Amino acid sequence: MKTPPFTRLLLAVAAMAVLSRSANAQLVADSVTPSSPAVSVSQAALLPQVAYARPTQKMKLRGYLFDAFGPYPIVGAALAAGINQGDNTPPEWKQGAEAYGKRFGSDFGIAGITTTTRYALAAAFREDTLYYRCQCKGVLPRLSHAIISTFSARRGDNGHRVFSMAAVVAPYAGTMTAVYGWYPDRYSAKDALRMGNYSLLGYVGGNIALEFLYGGPHSLLSRIHLNNPHAAPAFPDPTKR
Repeated sequence: MKTPPFTRLLLAVAAMAVLSRSANAQLVADSVTPSSPAVSVSQAALLPQVAYARPTQKMKLRGYLFDAFGPYPIVGAALAAGINQGDNTPPEWKQGAEAYGKRFGSDFGIAGITTTTRYALAAAFREDTLYYRCQCKGVLPRLSHAIISTFSARRGDNGHRVFSMAAVVAPYAGTMTAVYGWYPDRYSAKDALRMGNYSLLGYVGGNIALEFLYGGPHSLLSRIHLNNPHAAPAFPDPTKR
């Protein structure tokens, strides 16, 4: 059964969010682990970092430029535009090279506005929305951590976790701007909200990928310079001091 065109559009937005999110991470060393050996799923997800180094303004700027204009949003927009081109979505844009360019520009614009909104709101609320891998062990604690991190951020010098308006609002800012800025008139706020929901789910998928699939500084992505450029330095293992 053929997938409805608009559903494929939403899936394309989600896929683009996953690619963009893959670049938006700040990782800590795996050697630093929680002090308690028995931690519940909820406790592990909310466990404070043993060591926390708040990113500098330079690191934030580099992160923003990479997340907004680096290879991940470009590839993500190209893939999303290809899916939309195959489904002829929106049909008003028709087919051909010019139509593909219009769809690519639209998808790249959505990603750029989403990223800009996320960083701007994070700065306004003094939040650190970069992703930190869980220091816990086990599939469920780490999965819970990845999901909770989608809707939260770190604040203050100690990096305590708080609910993040920046993380929640940003996905909808991009899709709302697209619907009212350059999409055909038949699209409405309801469509923008649905697209934003899938974009937010894409962030969940991106966090899960970062939590379980990241290969470290010697991974293939790192060797071809596609890894996160603003990763936190490895913290020393306190047990070896």
